[in-house]
Amino acid sequence: MKVTEITNLEFGKMVQAASQKLNQNADFINSLNVFPVPDGDTGTNMSLSLQSGAKYERDADTEAVGALATALAKGLLMGARGNSGVILSQIFRGFSRKLADKQTLTAQDLADGFAAGAETAYKAVMKPTEGTILTVVREGAQAGLNTAKKSDDILAVMDAVYEAAKAALATTPDLLPVLKQVGVVDSGGQGLTFVLEAFNDSLNGRVAEEGDYKPDDAEMDEMIDAAHHQSVQGKLDPASIKYGYCTEIMVRIGRGKQVQHDFDYDTFYKYLADLGDSLLVVNDDEIVKVHVHTEHPGKVIAWGQEFGDLAKVKVDNMRMQQETIMEHDEETADATPAAQEEAPADTAIIAIAAGDGLATLFKSLGVTHVVNGGQTMNPSTQDIVDAINGSQAKRVIVLPNNKNIFLAAEQAAKVADIPAVIVHSTTVSQGMTAMLGYNPDADLDDNQAAMEENLAAVKSGQVTHAIRDTELDGFDIKEGNFMGIVDGTIKVTDADLLKTAVATVKAMLDDESEIVTIIYGTDTTEEVADQLQSAVEDLDDELETEVHNGGQPVYPFLISVE
Repeated sequence: MKVTEITNLEFGKMVQAASQKLNQNADFINSLNVFPVPDGDTGTNMSLSLQSGAKYERDADTEAVGALATALAKGLLMGARGNSGVILSQIFRGFSRKLADKQTLTAQDLADGFAAGAETAYKAVMKPTEGTILTVVREGAQAGLNTAKKSDDILAVMDAVYEAAKAALATTPDLLPVLKQVGVVDSGGQGLTFVLEAFNDSLNGRVAEEGDYKPDDAEMDEMIDAAHHQSVQGKLDPASIKYGYCTEIMVRIGRGKQVQHDFDYDTFYKYLADLGDSLLVVNDDEIVKVHVHTEHPGKVIAWGQEFGDLAKVKVDNMRMQQETIMEHDEETADATPAAQEEAPADTAIIAIAAGDGLATLFKSLGVTHVVNGGQTMNPSTQDIVDAINGSQAKRVIVLPNNKNIFLAAEQAAKVADIPAVIVHSTTVSQGMTAMLGYNPDADLDDNQAAMEENLAAVKSGQVTHAIRDTELDGFDIKEGNFMGIVDGTIKVTDADLLKTAVATVKAMLDDESEIVTIIYGTDTTEEVADQLQSAVEDLDDELETEVHNGGQPVYPFLISVE
């Protein structure tokens, strides 16, 4: 059998088959998590992300495959959960952009789409790591291109993509030593391989017309990309600010009386890059948004008009802003702590955390909104967008409190209607410590810088149980035993919860330690928490200790040392 064309019907079947495949194999993908902890949720994240994409594709009112691919990419982005879900969305973002104008797909189109997807995924990750989903998509895409040079058979190209991806997946333990140590392949790469396998099976007629896939029926808002502030400038002498004007424009591409050029991202970006720093340019097919710090806001505005008309212009004199902040700081130097901690209504701080107690703790520190999520339940891009827009604030700071939420939070900040920045807290403890650096009178950039700087001031400990036998970080870990993890590294394992927790605190202490905060969750009791507090005080009677009921799942204890 030979296939030379993918129509809307075939493409729809491919997408739905892939969604079903991920749904059926989510638990297996979860089990590949390197750490044998209960929050290994790559499979869940990828499955929920693709369910959202599949719904958008299924609801799209078009017969053009390129338009269906665009709908798939949009749904994936808005439903993306965890880093793996965001990277999957970026693969299909590149895929869809390459094929946007296609009514049907040829073998060459399919190969080109995967190649563009691989390129986009690599660009989306600040420090790409081999031995991950990136390796799998790159190797699969290259095999597709090689085959398309020799054959116009879509089945041959898709089979080559899948087989090369599967082979690349098998090499991931050789590229990432920690995978080999634990004896697993990369979980995100495995998820992508399942997607490609489903595509291949669907094209070859090996997928049933109906399955047990149940899509999420929640309606999602339309989106376009929007710029957000990511530059960092600490409190400094206003005269030392090199580029004094924070300039933002939004251009409707191809519209207006002064259009001189067709929009080309590289050309557009390069000119602006020479005008200043802290440059961010994001666009879709209709809109381009720009944020830049420059001495020539007029040149930025004029450049935008050469590509379209101006839907929005905003210019702030940052030197004047800095003078105002410094004057205000002097006036309020003697203000009471309560007055200093009160956040103004026009700034929202959103923390992501699971547990009523954690939500209460964050709000006591000045957080205005808490999104329920974290371990085992990463919120989607759409969840975070809804929280940002729903705050109705003028500006927003987001505390992910989990490294696996970073990419979804960053994507949410790009598409939200309100300027937002991310403070990259990897744990609840870091998120709480970051709040100590928050100044309600500072702007987004200053607060982001100060709060990010505070992250290093705390050591984060987590106590949880192992979900499988493994050898990792020099420990022979048994299923059901407890593990003490300090800043991402296993430091102790034991069958007894209290012994594990005490040993974890010991591993965190040094000569400069002053405060130990113990937050207990749903899998332990206040009595055991009090016993841990007493044991810690026995280690060093000069330590100040605090105990709180966080109500968090998965981790009986979250511990911070400052």
